[in-house]
Amino acid sequence: MTLRENPAVAALLGRRSIRRFESREVEEERISLLLECACAAPSAAGTRPWHFVVVRDRGRLDALAQAHPYGKMLFQAPLAVVVCGDPGKSDLARLYWEEDCSAAMENLLVAAHALGLGGVWLGVQHTPQREAALRVILSIPETVRVLGVAALGYPGEAKAPHSGWDEGSIHRDGW
Repeated sequence: MTLRENPAVAALLGRRSIRRFESREVEEERISLLLECACAAPSAAGTRPWHFVVVRDRGRLDALAQAHPYGKMLFQAPLAVVVCGDPGKSDLARLYWEEDCSAAMENLLVAAHALGLGGVWLGVQHTPQREAALRVILSIPETVRVLGVAALGYPGEAKAPHSGWDEGSIHRDGW
């Protein structure tokens, strides 16, 4: 096996943003494993400030699609996971909840690909109107922040894996 064929490397390079989904439901076993992988993400001093809102209800998925200007794929996605963070959990959570929850979101998306699912990260953080709308739809407490939404499901489109890197963004031993 070459280094590129390593399953973890293949999952990372193969993960692409998928915006079209089959109408099949995602099994509870896969959802549980996605959440376990999300919770395996690193966090500052192990504070784990994340919360995950699993959304399968068609009415709520449609409401999320209407509330997010780039979330129209939620009209057909059978599943969404809203990644939230509690900055009040600790001093470190206040400083690093976005990084911690971003790591959890990426784990979730890579795990989805590894499990035969597709997904896309819809940003919410830094857009107060979107966050307020999601807060109402999902009854998210005011003390909890919304990082983003992962629209998930069995892929209704295929994309080639990533290959190579952007040479202009690589710097060695300094800028």
